[in-house]
Amino acid sequence: MKKNKNLPKAWKKKKQRKSETLKLQLLQKRKKPLNLNKTPTSWKVPSILFFASLITIILVIPTLVVVPFVAKDGEKNVTIENDTPEQVEITMGKSPFSVAVMRANSDTVEDVPLETYVSRVVASEMPAKFEVEALKAQALAARTFIVNHLMQQGNSDASDVTDTIYDQVYHNEKELREEWGSDYSWKINKIKKAVSETSGEILTYNNAPIQIAFFSTSNGYTENSEDYWENEVPYLRSVKSPWDKNSPKFLDQKIFTMQEVESLLGVDLPNNDKLTMEITRTESNRVDKLKIADQTYSGRKIREELELKSSDFSIEQKNNHLIFKTKGFGHGIGMSQYGANGMAKEGKNYKEIVKYYYKGIEVNPLDETVPTLVAK
Repeated sequence: MKKNKNLPKAWKKKKQRKSETLKLQLLQKRKKPLNLNKTPTSWKVPSILFFASLITIILVIPTLVVVPFVAKDGEKNVTIENDTPEQVEITMGKSPFSVAVMRANSDTVEDVPLETYVSRVVASEMPAKFEVEALKAQALAARTFIVNHLMQQGNSDASDVTDTIYDQVYHNEKELREEWGSDYSWKINKIKKAVSETSGEILTYNNAPIQIAFFSTSNGYTENSEDYWENEVPYLRSVKSPWDKNSPKFLDQKIFTMQEVESLLGVDLPNNDKLTMEITRTESNRVDKLKIADQTYSGRKIREELELKSSDFSIEQKNNHLIFKTKGFGHGIGMSQYGANGMAKEGKNYKEIVKYYYKGIEVNPLDETVPTLVAK
């Protein structure tokens, strides 16, 4: 049947409205959710959960940005920033003066704030994996050493200290980054935390900075100062240090030919004959004197000339060779680093550690002990 083109305009409009109404109803049906059995209350639950989660995120995120370290009573607090994605390096506090460090390899001088200098010395002298309390003890030793050194040195227009074992080993940031690689961030932050929590503290005896001595590993005892050096120091006394037996550097040996020993010691040894040796020992069981081929040497002399790890050694002769077996690593005077770490593992704090290895000393503020140095 043909459509009647002559329908009245009102009819056409009515028919058009009806068609549009039908389309709208079909469209609305398509927009309804698939699950038509949900009640109005159940539809509100996702919205409530969404807003609750949003509020939680808003409240929690700011607390993750900065996490304060809560220290024990009497210790300084350090704020460690959140490490995302790479740990943010801790900034050292204010230093009362700078240290001019002579770099041996480049023959240049680096001017470094005191606390930065201390942190880099600790990083260079003690393994970062050690306990924090051991690192704190090392920080006090490093800070006290440079303070005492500057006081003894007086005014100087050159460098204050070298970066070698003759003073304290020092590596700058670039060198530490190259040495540690991807471990740099956590290692330097751990060390800076230890240094910051002891900031401005030094070791004193009779209200004066002490003469610092430390070493890697003992033979089970530290050495009296006069048994290795010439002078007796009241706070550098021999003490037991049993923790050192766990050190990887506790035992060592070196083998020499007779000719090598003759050359190093400047002595004539009998060929193919059993050597006669007499050894006397110190209170800490290190070699005091060695008599060999009618020549007498101090234990220190033997250690240094033969580059032995320790002056606690025994000698075994096998044909044309001498075997030197040693216990410990270092001169043995003052604080043992592996001993300090062993004490820290047992729960001792840094003040207990330094007072054990340095007899009769106190921990005092730098600015009160040497105000003239701080005022420079």
